Amino acid sequence: MDRVAIITGAARGIGAATALMAASRGYAVCVNYLRSEAAARGVVEKIQAGGGKAIAVAADVAKEADVVRLFETVDWELGTVTALVNNAGILERQMRVEAMDAGRIRRVLDTNVVGSFLCAREAVRRMSVNRGGKGGSIVNVSSGAARLGSPDEYIDYAASKGAVDSMTVGLSKEVAAEGIRVNAVRPGLVITDIHASGGEPGRVERMKGSVPLGRGGMPEEVAHAILWLLSDEASFVTGAFIDVSGGR
Repeated sequence: MDRVAIITGAARGIGAATALMAASRGYAVCVNYLRSEAAARGVVEKIQAGGGKAIAVAADVAKEADVVRLFETVDWELGTVTALVNNAGILERQMRVEAMDAGRIRRVLDTNVVGSFLCAREAVRRMSVNRGGKGGSIVNVSSGAARLGSPDEYIDYAASKGAVDSMTVGLSKEVAAEGIRVNAVRPGLVITDIHASGGEPGRVERMKGSVPLGRGGMPEEVAHAILWLLSDEASFVTGAFIDVSGGR
């Protein structure tokens, strides 16, 4: 199989939906996870039940050694990566900046920003035609928070996604001549477990009135945008953003 996708944070939510959709379109898929082994293996089993090829690999994207091991494992078990989805991301409990400590801010930036850079680095090293690769596509999962700022909730998370946006633009230009496209999706209020991490599992329901389409999004709706950006249908698209936000 010559199409190989690494999807970080793929045990649940947007990542899991993207992994399942990618497999249905012919990708061999690496389902990366941090702690949710059972959930990740469940995604792999669904892919395999449908005739696809997938592996689950535990790795903390905030740790350089883990990222290197993740990509080397894929090299050995699936082949050279052709598609990377930088989906792994965290947020912490809703809080004003005046109450945040440095540890919290570093945790968010380490996973959301440093992790995205490290994974992109390893992908570029394998995809770049200047290094003997065959090209590829990277999609970063940003957030509508990068545009809105998330005041009174998690400005640190919003800032981390703003950094991902800047990385997307810069990297897309840096590797465009090397056969690599780099784009991003910015989900809005999507129904996933991440809101519970912020201390409010019902956040989407509370805020859906601020969405012009009047509802929260589903992970699969974001996955469709990701898969389009990975596909040949988007062959002339790089450095671009798709807001999957219901108009918010």
